[in-house]
Amino acid sequence: MKFCSNCGSSNVRFEVPPGDNRPRHVCADCNTIHYINPRIVTGTLPVWDDQVLLCLRAIHPRKGYWTLPAGFLENGETIAAGAARETEEEANARVSDLQLYTVFSLPHISQAYMFFRARLSDLDFSSGTESLDVRLFREHEIPWDELAFPVIRESLEFYFEDRQSDDYPVRSRELVFDRR
Repeated sequence: MKFCSNCGSSNVRFEVPPGDNRPRHVCADCNTIHYINPRIVTGTLPVWDDQVLLCLRAIHPRKGYWTLPAGFLENGETIAAGAARETEEEANARVSDLQLYTVFSLPHISQAYMFFRARLSDLDFSSGTESLDVRLFREHEIPWDELAFPVIRESLEFYFEDRQSDDYPVRSRELVFDRR
């Protein structure tokens, strides 16, 4: 951080503020402490009968790889509303009956992912601006080697495993990767 977003000063230091236990950006002129917290990614695992909807990414990172429709939560938005919005933006698809399904902590990139199982409302879907293609896949058709992120693979693996018993517990995992 080069400038304080409160007063505009360039006198910003990275230090442990009084009463805190970790370094933060602190403006030496107005004493504003700038908290930078993890980003929340929310999305859906949209289902139609025995198929799931996947989007082929049109943007980086992992452009050209398949993903579940998801993106960053907006201010003033519930997690479920954000998941439905992202599904509509990326796949022009409407979903209903959203049920929290997978939660992933990725501290190495300061992100938390939350996916909801959801029912596609209809088969009227198409590529949004962030997708090159949008398709329904049965389990044996999933392009497993072309999935964009580990959280996508794990969510899909959990789903197909849980579908056998028709029991969908909320799954929570920490995914930690060495950044070296």
